[in-house]
Amino acid sequence: MPSSPSFARSFRRQRGGAVLRVFLVLVLLALVGGGAAAWFDYQRYTNAALPVAADATTFDVPRGASYPQIVAELRRIGVVARDFRTMVYWRALGRELGIAGRLHAGEYALPQGITPRALLHRMAAGDVVQHRFTIVDGWTFRQLRLALANEAGLRQTLPGSSDEDIAHRLGIADGKPEGWFLPETYSFVKGESDFDLLQRAHAAMKKTLDQLWPQRSADLALDTPYKALILASIVEKETAQPAERAQIAGVFVRRLKFGMRLQTDPTVIYGMGANYAGNIRRSDLETDTPFNTYTRDGLPPTPIALPGAVALEAVLHPAPGDALYFVARGDGSHEFSPTLDAHNRAVQKYQLHRGQ
Repeated sequence: MPSSPSFARSFRRQRGGAVLRVFLVLVLLALVGGGAAAWFDYQRYTNAALPVAADATTFDVPRGASYPQIVAELRRIGVVARDFRTMVYWRALGRELGIAGRLHAGEYALPQGITPRALLHRMAAGDVVQHRFTIVDGWTFRQLRLALANEAGLRQTLPGSSDEDIAHRLGIADGKPEGWFLPETYSFVKGESDFDLLQRAHAAMKKTLDQLWPQRSADLALDTPYKALILASIVEKETAQPAERAQIAGVFVRRLKFGMRLQTDPTVIYGMGANYAGNIRRSDLETDTPFNTYTRDGLPPTPIALPGAVALEAVLHPAPGDALYFVARGDGSHEFSPTLDAHNRAVQKYQLHRGQ
């Protein structure tokens, strides 16, 4: 029996509704599938290694830089691609982590294998590149200034300043900076200045002296920390053997007690300045300067180098004994003697061909 017109219309509506529902479900599935694919792609990108060319790659974040400016700098150096998808992912990552407005200025390392997430976490923590500068035991202040001037990571402010200007800026009363900087390795970040590092080394030396001076030997023939600094600089230049420093300090302390001249070559060399050409002659020992301890009594007027903490310890706790002389054996060690006759025999033995 033929269907009625109303039944046909109802059937068509039901079929049309089913088709629409299927279409909507398909659209929804497409949207969900596309969203899931985009999410997985976003996760893959933000957790994948950035295309860093070499381990030495770094980049600078200027003070006050916005998040888009930081991403633009990464794009400029070739670490971030310029396509629309990548830009969307970096904006999304900044929002996801909630740190886009909390990134610190500074110099950051870009090691191979670092991901966008790891990089942003590093910048949020202010984990900037730490440079290192070593002040070597026994350097003179002149050598220290040259090394600072050649350190590319430091902002240069000292060229043109005299030693006296620098000393006064540091609060060194007599305007003589020699000896007043503790040899050790200092960390610094890009943007710090040469003077900043000097301030830290000077503060470290003052702190070391302040800590060691009250613990000095009771019968020490030195009545001020500055005299200890002077003598420590001489001990530093006389030997590179840590085990001998207290013995050499003992020789010098006994000489001071007995009113004997120190007669130490490093002070003569320091007093010669630019005239020293690598050899010291008899005539140099006889030429008077404020630092010639062959021609003058007592200590020189200032340190002659930057002594390390070990040399300071040796001077404040000199080894006991009766030695008043020592001579280099030629292997880095010294022969110690209690009398001039014994010393002369040691000189003949170890320095028979000493220049005249």
